[in-house]
Amino acid sequence: MRRQRINLLDKYKSIKRPLILDGAMGSLLQQRGINTSNPLWSSIANFTHKNLVKQIHLEYIKSGAEIITTNTFRTNPLAFEKSDLQISYHDFIKNSISNAIEAVENKEIIIAGSNAPAEDCYQKSRTITIDKLEYNHKKHIELLWENGVDVIWNETQSHWDEIKIICEFCSANNLPFVVNLFFDSELKLLSGEPLIEAIKFIESYTPVAIGLNCIQYSLIKAFFNENSFNYNWGFYLNCGPDNIDLTVQQQITCAVNEKEYLEIIKEYLHLSPIYVGACCGSNPNHIKEIKNYLDELYKH
Repeated sequence: MRRQRINLLDKYKSIKRPLILDGAMGSLLQQRGINTSNPLWSSIANFTHKNLVKQIHLEYIKSGAEIITTNTFRTNPLAFEKSDLQISYHDFIKNSISNAIEAVENKEIIIAGSNAPAEDCYQKSRTITIDKLEYNHKKHIELLWENGVDVIWNETQSHWDEIKIICEFCSANNLPFVVNLFFDSELKLLSGEPLIEAIKFIESYTPVAIGLNCIQYSLIKAFFNENSFNYNWGFYLNCGPDNIDLTVQQQITCAVNEKEYLEIIKEYLHLSPIYVGACCGSNPNHIKEIKNYLDELYKH
């Protein structure tokens, strides 16, 4: 029997504090010895190390996560076509999401279906046609929803054409969706448009929320020095080294420990984010630290 879907905004309103999102999956799998050089990146583990993926979901839940992200950051059609897995695409998506569903069981945990950029998430130039780009997102989002996620969790989005496709498709099909944005030091998308213009554009499609993810602390600070959010928002920042070359694949280590990261989180709670979590380089200890602090802060 299919589990009953959970509405993210209803959950947020019921607990009256930011929802706690999980932390990194890909970099944690790397640290635990999984080779992520396959075009499927961390999602290869859904096929080769299913129990480990489920275990990491469980660790985040035990640490206090109320939203867990499916390990589908690179299960999109383009990546799958480049892999040599002897399984149908539909079955691969179903099996990937089942790890999260099995970990959640009957708990009141939101399952966020991760949908990443079609190509490398830090790639500025486009190498595929618009038709392939459109198919990539529509098919992936369609299968994420069909297989039981609660919300379409678009991550590290930084190209206007992809953002437009995602917003139009989710809106037309009445799918609850979040768009989490990545941007550069000039507060622009990698495709060149000002971040604030992208936020205004996304708002017109009434997503559940708009977030900032995988950026360094200096960038969220720069953004809020010049702007404010007048919409549901959230964030989860990169905890890896700040000098890492994002354009080449490499091992991502933790450079911001859980206590340091909590101090960053504290700086933005007064702006009422509806979710907070952590990104690359983080682990369940980061989430536990956030959970303990929020429990104390909101106990009255």
